[in-house]
Amino acid sequence: MSQPPQPGEPEGQAPDPGPQPGQPYPQQPYPQQPYQQQGWYGAPQQPPPSSNKTALWVGLGVLGLVVVVAVVAILGFVAPGFFLSDTKGENAVASSSSAPASSSTQDTATQSPVDIPSARTELPKRTTPLADPTECAYPADTSKEAAKKVNPPAAGPTPASGTSAVTVKTTAGDIGLTLDRGLAPCTVANFLSLAQQGYYDGTSCHRLGVSGLQMLQCGDPEGTGMGGPGYTIPDEIFPQLKYGRGLIAMAKTQNPDSGGSQFFMVFGEAPLPPEYTVFGSISDEGLQTLDKVARGGVDAEKGTGDGTGPPRIEVKFQSIAVG
Repeated sequence: MSQPPQPGEPEGQAPDPGPQPGQPYPQQPYPQQPYQQQGWYGAPQQPPPSSNKTALWVGLGVLGLVVVVAVVAILGFVAPGFFLSDTKGENAVASSSSAPASSSTQDTATQSPVDIPSARTELPKRTTPLADPTECAYPADTSKEAAKKVNPPAAGPTPASGTSAVTVKTTAGDIGLTLDRGLAPCTVANFLSLAQQGYYDGTSCHRLGVSGLQMLQCGDPEGTGMGGPGYTIPDEIFPQLKYGRGLIAMAKTQNPDSGGSQFFMVFGEAPLPPEYTVFGSISDEGLQTLDKVARGGVDAEKGTGDGTGPPRIEVKFQSIAVG
């Protein structure tokens, strides 16, 4: 349904060629198996008619084979491991696409060089505060069915001041969030409503970007970038909005007021126009989790072709605690 774009591009788009806004994630096919040349495993050639000379050569060949086997057997006996295949490289490749184990050695093996800035981006501020309370509405999304049954938040007056602490427990580690009602009261109310109804539980973050746009996008039960809650939420944007390390913002299509459940957590650079609602910040512990996921890399085979794709280290939401 919605994806933060690459720098300078509208929502859901990447530089041409790339996916168009609001379109599903283009699923990249797995590479085909190498072509097997005809006869590679073909039947052996028929032997020529036997003769005495041929029989002599065959006998010598058999004798030579016996000698070679004897030598190899001796080597295998005196040099244990001679016959063991080297599976170290195969295991390293296999482990790079699975979630890291708890040991630091295995965590390092899955990491790849990613240039992540260390400085946080300051939370943007409104020059003119919103009315408190603020009126919020969540109209039905008639363009498609809900990815998961859920009730919209109550429409009407909504508090526009104060913060709410949230802890997202994931398979990759905890991610703490501080949601700011002064920035985006309707968006905060929506996120808390979805979290308390268990909408995000069991969902996996489907899109990671590690260069240009450094973020992890989550919140789609379909895992395709097209899923939503069956209703939309209003944009809560202003010209001073900026994006960078430590901020969380809503994803949407190119259309205004088209957000729903998908959001993206920025752990690095994000040179975007002020078109995506920022509604809170990420804790230091949460940024450590995101950094680990970023260094694990993108699963390019399942990506969009724009450099983003599912993270190799899976980030599945287990539960969200509010307060």
